[in-house]
Amino acid sequence: MKIKYKKKKVKGDEDILLEPEKDRRILSNVPDKEGIRKGIDRRGQKEINCNKNKTTTFIESSKAGIRYITEIDVKVKYKNSKEENEFIVKSNNISTTGILIKLEDKSQLEAINEADYLKLQFRILQGSMPEGYEIKVKIKGKKVRDIVDKDGNILCGIEFLETLSEYSKRKKDKYFLAMSSILLFFISFFIILMRAESIIYFKFNKWMYLYSIIAAIFLLSRYLFGALYKPVPIDSNYTPGVTIIIPCFNEEKWIQRTIIGCINQDYPIDKLEVIVVDDCSNDKSVEKIKETIEELKKEERFEVDKRLKYFVQEKNMGKREALCTGVLNAKHDLVVFVDSDSFLDPFAIINLVQPFKDPKMGGVSGRTDVANTYTNVLTKMQSVRYYIAFRIMKAAEGYFDAVTCLSGPLSCYKKQIVMDNMEAWRNQTFLGQKATFGDDRAMTNFVLNKHRTAYQDTAICSTIVPNKYKVFLKQQMRWKRSWLRESIIAGKFIWKKEPFMSIFFYTGLLVPILAPIVVVYNLIYVPIFHNVFPTTFLVGLLMMALMMSFAQMFFRKSTTWIFGMIFCIFYEAVLLWQMPIAWATFWKSTWGTRMTKSDIEAERKRTMMKNGRQGGINNEV
Repeated sequence: MKIKYKKKKVKGDEDILLEPEKDRRILSNVPDKEGIRKGIDRRGQKEINCNKNKTTTFIESSKAGIRYITEIDVKVKYKNSKEENEFIVKSNNISTTGILIKLEDKSQLEAINEADYLKLQFRILQGSMPEGYEIKVKIKGKKVRDIVDKDGNILCGIEFLETLSEYSKRKKDKYFLAMSSILLFFISFFIILMRAESIIYFKFNKWMYLYSIIAAIFLLSRYLFGALYKPVPIDSNYTPGVTIIIPCFNEEKWIQRTIIGCINQDYPIDKLEVIVVDDCSNDKSVEKIKETIEELKKEERFEVDKRLKYFVQEKNMGKREALCTGVLNAKHDLVVFVDSDSFLDPFAIINLVQPFKDPKMGGVSGRTDVANTYTNVLTKMQSVRYYIAFRIMKAAEGYFDAVTCLSGPLSCYKKQIVMDNMEAWRNQTFLGQKATFGDDRAMTNFVLNKHRTAYQDTAICSTIVPNKYKVFLKQQMRWKRSWLRESIIAGKFIWKKEPFMSIFFYTGLLVPILAPIVVVYNLIYVPIFHNVFPTTFLVGLLMMALMMSFAQMFFRKSTTWIFGMIFCIFYEAVLLWQMPIAWATFWKSTWGTRMTKSDIEAERKRTMMKNGRQGGINNEV
């Protein structure tokens, strides 16, 4: 009796997202007025028993109880005094501690009831549980309950005798950890040897070999300090007042989920408010916002009517203006910016505020994961890239309390710092053009100039990334332009920071800017004019790709690690060549991925020019 494993099919632009089973309570994570947390779900109790010495036990146990809707084939093997047999059924949902299966008839239920032991066999498919759990499972279990649903289906709950976390560590994670550790060591050692060769041959082309040495040192040091980084632990007694601000423009698809994620936080209700600011959307965003607020107001004991409000701008004024409106109406001393297509983990805010115990801290960035990882190859590449960008690159900056970009999906600031720089931020221009994007990097520069900035890896949100290459490339061009603009600005004061961090910054600015020139020299000039195949250069690129992939394997233990290599190839072949274009056009203010005010104006000018050219042709004819 064989199990058939089928991947979830995607229709058109549809994204594959995790599907947690909805709790009967909308605000299932919000503590009572007295600050009392909810009782532990029985599915999470086992996780508590396995983690008695951890300060994050409550969080881990709560997450262990989350059930994910998934329909997979499950082979049930059983043995009793009469027989030993097996049958295949479908799952209804799964958590890390158990699974709910749908039985075909009462005889299967009777067999389970009479069984001396149960053994389950199934595969956790990509996208059905959080990243890192995808594995083929053969696990023992015991029946805990059975019910008949409204459609007459017999549902049977099976508790695993060990959690999937334990099972994964025993069957997969330890091998991933060992293999990635060994490979990362040898890759690092190999890169050092290659750069030693660069020193030997330095006299033949000092500038190119100098670049390769600097690039290698920069790369290895980032991974080193990223590995040394540790997040600030939770102090449950430290809960400063927080206002979450959600700027929204044409986000009717995701805005409801974003709002619920922000208000459904394990945080004292008298210290958390949420403000939604719609920037004159021309879709149904406002309707969705109103509908969501009315639904949440039914949860009277959580005082949602006092803690959740919205504003609608009279005209489209841009994301910065929407954020400013929120800040001006915020009542708490800390303000959190959350993008309208980003979804907060229920414990994101309690983690995000912890670095502010340092009075010199001005802003903190949380970690952003990809919500639609398993949609296609593009989203899988972005998932690896996001994780490495945050867990390695941003963590390395966080090691020195000098994060250069407090990312838009989830970041927190002292309100007074935002107020002090609000006018300069909202009216920022560069080379005569109004800055309409890169708001997160721009505000980070204002904060970093006089204060510390941190990264908190345990404050997690997930965001929707582009699943089409055209949209993705436009997004990347926008990001490169804002990176160039804000890096030039940051370069004026970053030298005042910790010396290691300053060297990091200027090296990180130099390496990508010069990269296109270096690639052209090594892959085109050298082979054509010197008749030398660029073996060393290509091997160096391969080592960079492998390091990214195996770092993903080491930290996340996810099967997506291979897409780190694919992303590096895609970067060298496509994204790298956006940099020269960004050099020449980084003054542009259009988004490219949505019709903002600047995009509408640019489109109007293009149309006028096109009509003018067409008119000239007609006149000539």
